[in-house]
Formats: sequence, structure tokens, C-alpha cells
Amino acid sequence: MFDIGIQELIIIFVIALIVFGPEKLPEISRKLGRFVIQVRKGVNEARFQMENEFKEAELKMEDDVSNLVKKVDADAPDKEVPADKKQEKE
Repeated sequence: MFDIGIQELIIIFVIALIVFGPEKLPEISRKLGRFVIQVRKGVNEARFQMENEFKEAELKMEDDVSNLVKKVDADAPDKEVPADKKQEKE
């Protein structure tokens, strides 16, 4: 996702160890982990809601199109094929 390799992770860990110290690092890691979990839940929920909205919109559009086709078919007069056209088909 972020395209971070093992070398970058080691550098980040060493910098965090120097900045926060060995006593606070586990606590900060837990908080960061909880934050990441909450963000993932929020993203998944938003994606789920968007997919549902798109499905509902697609179904509504299909219903609208089918109703429009029915209306056009009902309003269209029956066209008779002229006699000379019938002979050409035969």
C-alpha cells in the first residue's frame, strides 16, 4: 500500500526508539495499532456504504430505463408496413 520495505521499517523503528525511549515505545505502538484498526474499520464501512449506494442507484436507473421503454412502446403508434415493402421482403 505505502510501498515501504524492510529497511525503511527498521529506520523508522530505530528513530522511534531514540525519540520515545524503550519504556514508552510499547505503549505508543499499542495506541498506533488501535488507531490503524479504527481507520481500517472506518474505511471498510465507508466502502460498504458506497457500494450499497451504487447498487441502489444502478437498480433505480434500470427501473427508470425499463419504465421509459414501456412508455415509449405504449405511446408509439403501430406502423403498418406499406404493401410494396411487404412484397420486397418476400
